[in-house]
Amino acid sequence: MANQIPLVDYLVLGDQPHLKANECTSCGARYFDRRNACAGCSGTEFHEVDVQSDGIVKAFSIVTFAAPGVPVPFVSAIVDCGGTSVRGNIINCEPSPEAVHLGQAVRLVTYVLGADDNGVDAIGFGFEPAN
Repeated sequence: MANQIPLVDYLVLGDQPHLKANECTSCGARYFDRRNACAGCSGTEFHEVDVQSDGIVKAFSIVTFAAPGVPVPFVSAIVDCGGTSVRGNIINCEPSPEAVHLGQAVRLVTYVLGADDNGVDAIGFGFEPAN
């Protein structure tokens, strides 16, 4: 995997790609970014935990207008992954209300976003329908 790097620090590549979060040891709140204190309880102790790779679509929007160079339409969603809220795009399906719905089962997938001049792939993540 030396020729691949994750686009975000909390994406773990390998045989079973997954996300990792920083969990507050006091209240269990999870964050994907570094925190000095928990927004829920003001706790200052965190430990890293793996986030479940399958989830349920809790909210979504079909985006039809975006910045220049960003292909549209696409589906932006909030996915509940075993109690952890994850924001990501729904990929590998038609961006339509017939193909994506609330309560839909999805799973984490990775894909190549592009490569640098040395042939190193930048890897992003999204979710695809589980069925």
